[in-house]
Amino acid sequence: MTSTSTPPGLARFNDLEESAALAALHEACASTTWAKRLLAARPCTTTDELLTASDAAMAGLSAEDLAEAMAGHPPIGRPEPGDPTSAREQRGMAGAPAELRAEMLELNLAYQEKFGHVFLICATGRTGEQMRDAARERIGNTPEREWETVRTELGMINRLRLARLVEEDARP
Repeated sequence: MTSTSTPPGLARFNDLEESAALAALHEACASTTWAKRLLAARPCTTTDELLTASDAAMAGLSAEDLAEAMAGHPPIGRPEPGDPTSAREQRGMAGAPAELRAEMLELNLAYQEKFGHVFLICATGRTGEQMRDAARERIGNTPEREWETVRTELGMINRLRLARLVEEDARP
């Protein structure tokens, strides 16, 4: 049992059986390595401690681990049907004009052709135009620079998802 000073949502997460905690972490990030490193960091007494553990786990992911994590993310502008998380995160593209959605589709395809993986961006709070502009800019990156950008973006996504997971009212 965790300390009574631990926020209730975090205490619930700390107290989950390993398989339930692993499933909850996989909802946040599809990387098995990342999830196992977060499991090993339990119990965390503060959300900041959990987020710091996430950052450390993210920094240590191999290219294969990053590819596994990215496989859990749909392309921008095409959230997975029935997935409220990707729909919520990509809200800025949901009401975008048809021309912008079509341009984003073209950019997604060009990006994937160049880099061999989906364009990944922390879309929360960004407009469709901001996501498009980021895709336009990042398509000019070298593969090495883009991998580091992807790692950074994925880390931000994981932080947001973890914070949501351990909110007081959240249930894994």
